[in-house]
Amino acid sequence: GFKGFVTQRLEQLISDSAAGNGGGPVKLVLAAGPVPMMRAVAEVTRAKGIRTLASLNPIMVDGTGMCGGCRVQVGGEMKFACVDGPEFDAHQVDFRELSDRLTAYRDQEKRASERHECRSAGVESS
Repeated sequence: GFKGFVTQRLEQLISDSAAGNGGGPVKLVLAAGPVPMMRAVAEVTRAKGIRTLASLNPIMVDGTGMCGGCRVQVGGEMKFACVDGPEFDAHQVDFRELSDRLTAYRDQEKRASERHECRSAGVESS
């Protein structure tokens, strides 16, 4: 198989299709996976004018919109992935804001994980 970044493979597929080696032009790309990867895919396709959908399933928590964990700016409007999506126009998703929000509690999560590991090992930490 292909070894490298998904964006490298995507570029290759787009080039091949433009050269007539792939059954026609790429008209739609579906991105599903980690937020940084979907953001990178959107940047590749934006430059080429290819419609792209991002599946924001990874940011959903409760599936009802009540918790607000899946809030995302799309085209300048606040949306909830679980009730308004989960698929959105990737060129309209504010991936910067989404990434910042998803990593806002990284330090606290790390400390909590370390405390859990210490307790599991029978060692107390402060």
